[in-house]
Amino acid sequence: MIRLALLRHGHTAWNRAGRIQGRSDIALDDTARAELAAQALPEDWQGADLWSSPLQRAQETACLVTGRAPHTSPALIEMNWGDWEGQHGTRLRAEPGSGFRDIEYWGWDYRPPGGETPAEVWDRLRPWIASLERDSVAVCHIGIMRMILARAHSWNFDGPAPFQVKRNRLFVVEVDGAVLTPWHAPVRLEKRTS
Repeated sequence: MIRLALLRHGHTAWNRAGRIQGRSDIALDDTARAELAAQALPEDWQGADLWSSPLQRAQETACLVTGRAPHTSPALIEMNWGDWEGQHGTRLRAEPGSGFRDIEYWGWDYRPPGGETPAEVWDRLRPWIASLERDSVAVCHIGIMRMILARAHSWNFDGPAPFQVKRNRLFVVEVDGAVLTPWHAPVRLEKRTS
């Protein structure tokens, strides 16, 4: 059995403005950099393999928290939000013809215009997860975390999620073949001591 810990990247200007980032390669903001530089992985995770999305906000988060460069995998890139990328979710929600709905009500087959379905995201994640050979930390995006945690919690995007993705926490799943088992509570990052 392998443990996989998922860590969401730090804030960007687009996060703070409520814009949908998707695959846009937006850097961390200065406040996020300072916060992340003051944090570290818990000791139990410091020897784990380190992975990240190829997007700079994830790679930089990994480097700041661990002091080392991560392996990157295209499987961990954020889901493709298509035509909604760069737009504000609140504005899309207010436009009756936009087709926008919160991801909690997508199901596995809903596709944002020009984007990816959760099922397609899972199809690219599954082989990457199966390839892990030892405990790993993956610094990635909320969309990626939702797909993995949805499978672990048997949640089908059919109402409120049984988990809430927060920053500065490791969301751990145990991987045993094709079976993902979630830990009940996330693990907080620690304050850096040196």
